Amino acid sequence: MTAAGTARRAGADAAGSRPLRILITVGLVAYGLVHLLVGWLALQIAFGAGGSGEADQQGALATLAGQPFGAVLLWVTAVGLFALVVWQGLEAAIGHRNVDDEKKRLGRRVGSAGRAVVYAGLGWAAVKTVTGAGSSGGDQKQEGLTAQLLGMGFGRFLVGAVGIAVLVVAGRQIWKGARKKFTRDLAGGAAHWVVRLGQVGYIAKGAALAVVGGLFVWAAVTYDPAKAGGMDDALRTVHDAPFGAVLLAVLALGVIAFGGYCFVWARHPRVTADEGSADR
Repeated sequence: MTAAGTARRAGADAAGSRPLRILITVGLVAYGLVHLLVGWLALQIAFGAGGSGEADQQGALATLAGQPFGAVLLWVTAVGLFALVVWQGLEAAIGHRNVDDEKKRLGRRVGSAGRAVVYAGLGWAAVKTVTGAGSSGGDQKQEGLTAQLLGMGFGRFLVGAVGIAVLVVAGRQIWKGARKKFTRDLAGGAAHWVVRLGQVGYIAKGAALAVVGGLFVWAAVTYDPAKAGGMDDALRTVHDAPFGAVLLAVLALGVIAFGGYCFVWARHPRVTADEGSADR
């Protein structure tokens, strides 16, 4: 067996191991819980009871930290999310070998790499929250970073590029939900109600990300870093629009639906890095 084949087999063995499978389940449950909390915080904003809490992932982690045994919950969340990083890292390196078309396989591996980055960022945020290093607002940090970028020579184009990249991701989330592409992430197929739950969740999440991307593009156009922001700013922007409270409530319920879908996903995650190990 070649060195590459040996590496693939080792990776497949790791992906198929029971400990990693358990941690993947924990991570997906944690990921779903974060989205449930984001949706709940957004509902509070929609009904005028948002307070000073941020309706984003950082705000969700802060809410989790305030619960009984919050520190333990956050550490479990962090460990689970970093397990998802390992999972998607293996998927990016040796997974999706069941896809015959090389371009499609490459596209899915790039998507897995992107997921790994998202999970790593959220896991690191959980660690910072439990250690007390993540108390400042995420949107304020983003506005500060945007201001620094706008101060650079090509900063305006960089901020605009970030916004466009977020819009592309948002469009992909909406497309994935509308075309039911997320069902290939589930082992053994999905019930009709699970498909509907995933559709609503992915489309709502994509719509929220689209507002985030739009804010970055608008910040680049107006040369105003205050126009940029994260998920909290995006949801509050929706709230301030005509019929915004209703729109935000619908969006929040969609994000909650995505959280619920993650719980189902946690029970039936498809690990293609294990499936595709033909040379085992």
